[in-house]
Amino acid sequence: MSSDYRLLVRNARQMVCVCDAQQFLLKEQMQQLAVLEHASLVVGHDGLVKAVGGVREIDEQFAGSSFERTLDVTGLCVVPGLVDAHTHPVWAGDRVHEFAMKLAGASYMDVHRAGGGIHFTVEQTRAASQSDLQGALSGRLERMLRAGTTLVECKSGYGLDTHTELAMLRAIQSARHTLPIGISATYCGAHAVPRGKTQEEALQDVLCEQLPRLQECVSRGEVCVDNIDVFCEKGVFDRDATRQILSAGKSIGLNINFHGDELHPMRAAELGAELGALAVSHLEEVSDEGIVAMARSKTAAVLLPTTAYILRLKQPRARDMLDAGVIVALGSDFNPNAYCCSMPLVMHLACVNMRLSLTEALAAATINAAYALGASHTHGSLEPGKQADLLVINAPRWEHLIYQLGGHQELIKHVVIKGNIVYDNPHTLGL
Repeated sequence: MSSDYRLLVRNARQMVCVCDAQQFLLKEQMQQLAVLEHASLVVGHDGLVKAVGGVREIDEQFAGSSFERTLDVTGLCVVPGLVDAHTHPVWAGDRVHEFAMKLAGASYMDVHRAGGGIHFTVEQTRAASQSDLQGALSGRLERMLRAGTTLVECKSGYGLDTHTELAMLRAIQSARHTLPIGISATYCGAHAVPRGKTQEEALQDVLCEQLPRLQECVSRGEVCVDNIDVFCEKGVFDRDATRQILSAGKSIGLNINFHGDELHPMRAAELGAELGALAVSHLEEVSDEGIVAMARSKTAAVLLPTTAYILRLKQPRARDMLDAGVIVALGSDFNPNAYCCSMPLVMHLACVNMRLSLTEALAAATINAAYALGASHTHGSLEPGKQADLLVINAPRWEHLIYQLGGHQELIKHVVIKGNIVYDNPHTLGL
């Protein structure tokens, strides 16, 4: 006999719902997350939350109902699945040899000009087989999932030619169908100017070759792409080229979600606001005017603590953005330069280095990160009607997820996606 519901999560010491019917949180709202004490949650067979409330309330409401599985989480905490709003997870090779260069004082652009950085990874990725790219991606996404990420943005961008960019997007498409983790796919063919080409030549290749081929593949169902990205930076794609590429992507239905104001002030935040961008990432060099423009346009700022940490850049002005009413989200920026799969670590760095509070960091890594991906109507909080993605934390308070530096392997007991337990960790340890 079939059960009435897929899952009952019963008697959490703390159930962090985050918010109630909001698409994003600002300022003071991020300080007052919705947290229930001694609470339960019910998931239907469609993978959506059916009810969340106090233990007695849920017991009474669902008296006589049957559940495919019951998780007794007495003494434990439940939080929404984490959302990683910026990653580059499809590539071959690694750049561990460049870490020593950076420690010796080489800047990001020093490494780039020396033939390393993105160009080195492009060579390795172009030479890789489709199966190699898919295998590498699957392993990285599994690591992210075990660290609590249930929805992740995945970019292409290490091909810089039509063939390899599409190969990367096909790897992402394969992961959508074979892995439980949710994916928002981003075309990033303008990640760098390929060796031997001028910016104008690269621009025309993206506009006249790559985007039309991408559109053909989407129409045939070979790939599904949600967003378009450009590295708007001095020595890469200038503001005008960025505008042309993003506008072309928007015209074929892609959300604008791009790199801006990272190493030099490019007025990228102002450009994103003007174009109606869903999000702009990095923003270490954002201007006061850019912050105001993003707040007005409701363009999310995806801040990347690992990048500023590894490259020894000045920190993004997170507090100024919050005070101005910008929607602040977080991402890991997982890539060969910043090899971090852990959103709990990202939240920790955001608190220490960007001066976010614990509640601000969790909101930025859940509901606001989901908003940056156009998914806050389905992800980022625990509410009836939303997808049942959640983490069970082996701790008496939810804040341990951020407080314990590098401790998520012993802390996250279960990862649940659509009401299915996709990671069951037998190695959690007490405090």
